[in-house]
Amino acid sequence: MDTQTLAAAGLPALGWALHGGLLWRRLATARRDPLTGLHTRAGWTTRAEHLLSKHPGALVLLIDLDDFKTINDTHGHAAGDAVLTATADRLTAWCGRHGIAARLGGDEFAAIVTDLGAVSLFDLWSALDQPVTHNGHVLPVSASVGHCHRDQLPVPTLTDALSAADASMYAAKGHGRRNHTR
Repeated sequence: MDTQTLAAAGLPALGWALHGGLLWRRLATARRDPLTGLHTRAGWTTRAEHLLSKHPGALVLLIDLDDFKTINDTHGHAAGDAVLTATADRLTAWCGRHGIAARLGGDEFAAIVTDLGAVSLFDLWSALDQPVTHNGHVLPVSASVGHCHRDQLPVPTLTDALSAADASMYAAKGHGRRNHTR
């Protein structure tokens, strides 16, 4: 085969390879929240379902920031973004290699951890309840946390686990802000 024929045959393949790479990058970007870098609901759900099916002792958490609207209304959206980013960093650090975190939207986060011996819920609550400094202002931050153990579910699906964690979170909110269930 001469070089012109080889080049003519190779160019479409190269074009498709580049196109495929770009599409893969866009898909990966769409599954990450641009502000926090956490998985979005779609990206997290697939991975969380896999972890939940493989780890009978997995823990599913829902986290909702308390009084977040007040931070945005009082200090501006940049301050709210700083709180969201700090929360994402704290949640990611807490999960470590033992789970994954997501920003579901607004001020709602989720996580799943597979090794409960490696993490402490008390450490998570302590980390989330730390203030954030933004433009010289100390912003109070707190979160309501609900959780569900996979092995406590009659049917161990992610949907059921999230529903149970949601009920747990709202039970915590029912006892006032800055609460959690144990």
